[in-house]
Amino acid sequence: MVNVAVLVSGGGTNLEAILRAEENGGIRNAAVRLVVSDREGAYALTRAKNHGKKAVMINRRKLGGKAFEKELLKLLRQEEIGLVVLAGFLSILSEEVINEYPDRIINVHPSLIPSFCGKGYYGLKVHEAALERGVKVTGATVHIVNSIPDGGRILLQKAVYVKDGDDAEALQKRVMEEAEWVLLPKALEMMAEIISKEKHDA
Repeated sequence: MVNVAVLVSGGGTNLEAILRAEENGGIRNAAVRLVVSDREGAYALTRAKNHGKKAVMINRRKLGGKAFEKELLKLLRQEEIGLVVLAGFLSILSEEVINEYPDRIINVHPSLIPSFCGKGYYGLKVHEAALERGVKVTGATVHIVNSIPDGGRILLQKAVYVKDGDDAEALQKRVMEEAEWVLLPKALEMMAEIISKEKHDA
């Protein structure tokens, strides 16, 4: 089993999708060992505790980026984490963290990369940009994290139709329900299979 850490910043709906998939047998080669929030009051930590998961808050705002990452890496090593999942995590990780987990950090982004992605594109801003551009199809992407925001290798994508009359909130909700909550558990299991096979072959 691959030990997984899920990093969160807000409500944790993507985390909920992962934990439910784990409980329902959709994730077989991995176990969520740790949930970490970078900010106080993130409801995702309550969700984690409700599912019996270890939940830790490391306050990035108080500590600053370097001290936050030092604490984060210490925790990841302690829990013997093999895969890191960014699920609505709004901080950009430094190369130091990325290099510690090469090809072992995945992120879900609420658009079909390379559209509406990169620095500054997060949350509702992505959907506002999609509506402003007038696209008829949007969606979500799960990708490997590298040093370029949203620039890593794409693992999975799923398209979602934009409907007449959509506002950013309605589109965000549909993209989450139809794409993000489907893709993220699937990508997690896919990566866990790869990691398990590599360990076995070694």
